[in-house]
Amino acid sequence: MEKEIKILKALGHPMRLEIIQLLSDKDSLCVCKLQEYFASTQSNLSQHLRILREAELLTSEKVGGWVHYSLKNKDVLKILDILRGL
Repeated sequence: MEKEIKILKALGHPMRLEIIQLLSDKDSLCVCKLQEYFASTQSNLSQHLRILREAELLTSEKVGGWVHYSLKNKDVLKILDILRGL
């Protein structure tokens, strides 16, 4: 039950939901590209990405000087579809 709670808490913020949506049709995006979508600091974005990684919703990979993020499991998109339908 602990894992489910962590996932639901991670999905409980609009910015994190938007990050999931941005990654839904991409193989991966670097932090620099994700930053273009948000009017927040890179520090704030990094905190949200950390929460999503800790909930095991994202994976990260260092490529050159940048960290690239991708969805760990696209099944999270099914969860979001179900929630939209409620």
